[in-house]
Amino acid sequence: MPETESEHPGIAAVFRQTSPYGKAALILGTWFGSGLMPFASGTFGTLAAVPLVVLSGIFSPLSSALVLMIMTLVAIWSSQVVHNLLNRVDPSEVVIDEVAGFLLTMLWIPLSWGTLTAGFLLFRLFDIWKPWPANAAEKLHGGLGIVLDDLMAGLYANLGLRLILFFASF
Repeated sequence: MPETESEHPGIAAVFRQTSPYGKAALILGTWFGSGLMPFASGTFGTLAAVPLVVLSGIFSPLSSALVLMIMTLVAIWSSQVVHNLLNRVDPSEVVIDEVAGFLLTMLWIPLSWGTLTAGFLLFRLFDIWKPWPANAAEKLHGGLGIVLDDLMAGLYANLGLRLILFFASF
């Protein structure tokens, strides 16, 4: 039976009642509140990831990969905690998975307004479309399932962006 919003306490009530550990997970999981938008929360979460993506792109390739790995681990942890706190499967408020996915999209891609825009559009396309095996990854439970399908979308978007850049250079 699908879960409905009315069967669960609101995120504000959960935030007030939870421990500092839960509060930290909620803040990170909603990517500082960007996931609280009443519509297109994944798109707003991806937009809110842009400063981190740009900052990550300034550093060395190894540092960018390290940021992605750390963000992926934080995303899995916070997604799992928020999943448990809200008692909902893949809560729409959780957008830290989009942050990790967009970081992967832009990993080792030369940063410009054009690549950032194309990467954003490709990531959102693949995140919504979820071609195989992203759709299978989405069926995994908990934090890992919440994050893994976005990492797959990020991988597809990264490869698509590389193809665009390759053919645009001719």
